This record gives sequence, structure tokens and C-alpha cells, in this order.
Amino acid sequence: MPRSGPPEARYYDKAMDGTVSCRLCHHRCRILPGSSGACRVRRNDGGRLVLPFYGLASALSVDPIEKKPLYHFLPGSSSYSIGYVGCNLHCPFCQNYSISQSTEAHLTPVNPAMLVQEARTAGCPSIAHTYSEPVVHAEFVEACMKAARAAGLANVLVTNGCAAPDAAVSLLSLCDAVNIDLKSWDEAFYRSELGGDLETVKAFIAEAFRSGVHVEATTLVIPGKNDETSHIDGIAGFLAALSPDIPLHVSSYRPMYRYTIPATPAATIHRLVKAARRRLRYVYAGNIAGERSITECRSCGAVLVARHVYAVDAGGLSGSRCSSCGSESPIINRCK
Repeated sequence: MPRSGPPEARYYDKAMDGTVSCRLCHHRCRILPGSSGACRVRRNDGGRLVLPFYGLASALSVDPIEKKPLYHFLPGSSSYSIGYVGCNLHCPFCQNYSISQSTEAHLTPVNPAMLVQEARTAGCPSIAHTYSEPVVHAEFVEACMKAARAAGLANVLVTNGCAAPDAAVSLLSLCDAVNIDLKSWDEAFYRSELGGDLETVKAFIAEAFRSGVHVEATTLVIPGKNDETSHIDGIAGFLAALSPDIPLHVSSYRPMYRYTIPATPAATIHRLVKAARRRLRYVYAGNIAGERSITECRSCGAVLVARHVYAVDAGGLSGSRCSSCGSESPIINRCK
């Protein structure tokens, strides 16, 4: 008879002593029977790595695609968004710490077909896996992405990019657009403050770009931690080496969770945006009250998309072309 209980995970190896070695991310957790990995959502059950939170959502919402943030993908559209619990980082400034650093949230059972139907009912052309870290639920996310793709919906992933190569390739093969948090250019900061690995994140971004996924990146700027110009130069240079058209969102931090550092001044964000624009064509300031954001045509300078908070005017686009001069833009304005 088939075993009951949580489904079995992929991306792991068994050992003779009953331990398992998870291969999902950079942690490579060796997990004892009855214990869970660093993410809290992958558990050793009698020598099998199982997924006790498979198909359980901590949040379901219809969001503007710009909230992800994605500025060059289906502008002005809504995305049916699902959040989970758990994370493979422990960022002390996490804005969603109640679901990323705990598994105690109220959870709603969902399945891929339900998500597709809900997205269609809401008129959303995409489904976004977001809020907490979706990579640690890779098996369920992939099942949802397959169902969405079969239904003609686009797949969006909002992630910290901390996925090992096998998982990264598998997830990204089903993904249409991704926003990746590139939190710092300092390996020590990633390791000591976040429990992360910068090289893993860089490899994930490079794989996403090579795979033809639409890529955008976000850097949350924290005073005294990653607000030096050299940090943003490194980030912008890395992205520009892939493509100078990759959008970078330089966002203002606010005190949250365990950090009490004062909020990032708007002047700091504007300084870093200016620095990043020396290498990248599209750099946007985020989390600044009253900030208006525009994307201009590189050929004629006409405004393609204007944004104020989540009010979006994409009237400068005709399909993905500039409506003024007809030039191709870097903005994806229709599903594949």
C-alpha cells in the first residue's frame, strides 16, 4: 500500500544512519530523523525528506504586478499571488518575518487547479509565488507553474535566489518573470547577517537570464550595511555584464523585525540610483513616498510607462513598442 502522510521531497540524498542531506539550497542541511532543515519546512520522516507544508498557503491576494516589483513585465496588470511559510535565510530586517521565520501562521490548503481558476476569475494574466520564500516549496511551486503554463497564464517568482543549481534550473524552466533580491555585494554580510551565499544568488540570476526568463533585481538599502557606492557599483556591474537592460530596484529600508536602524534617507537612494545608472539603463527608486517612476523610450525619449505608487499609465506602449516612434522597448507587454 502507498505510504500516507506528507509528500516526499526531491533534491535530497539518504544515508545509512537515517539522516538525509537536502540539496535544495546552499545550506546543504544534514537533517536528523524527526528534525527539519534551516528553512523549517522540509523534514526528515524516518529517513525520508518530506514536505509537511505542501500545498498550504499563508496568503492569497490579487496584487499589482508592480508590487513584486516587476516594472518591465505586463505593466498595469494584476497578478494572483500566493505566499507560503518558511525561508532559507534569516534576514533581521524581513518585512514578512511572521511567515518567513515561523510556520505558525494560519494556512489555507490550495492546489494548482484551484490557483489557476482563482487567477482566471480575478482576471489575472499571471500567478506570482511571493511574500515568503517560494524556493523552499519548490516541488509545489513547480506543480503550480506547470498547471498555469498549460492554462496560458504567466509564472512569476519573487525570490532570494538561494537555490542550488538543480532546483534553480528546474524552477526557472517553468518561469516567465522573476524578481531576485540581490541584498548586498558583500559576501560576509550575506553569510553572517542573512545566512545566505552571494555566489549562489549570482549563479541563480545568471541562470535565469540564460534561460530566457525576464529578470529584474531588487536591492534593499540599509544605512551602514550596504549603502556605500561601491556596493551598488558591484551589483550594477554584475547585472550589466548580463544585460544593461535588466531593471534594478533600489529600495529604501524601514525598521522591521530585529533591526532598529533608522530608515534610509531618500537622498541615499537617489545617490545610489544615479550611480547604478552609469552601468544600467533602467534603475528605479523604491519605497519612497510620493516618488513617481517613468520608463522612457531609448530612441525618442517619449514616456512609455508612468507609475505613481500602483497607479500605472502604460499609454506610451503599443504592444511592446513605443507608440510615438515605433521602436522596440524592453518591456514585455503580453503573455507568451
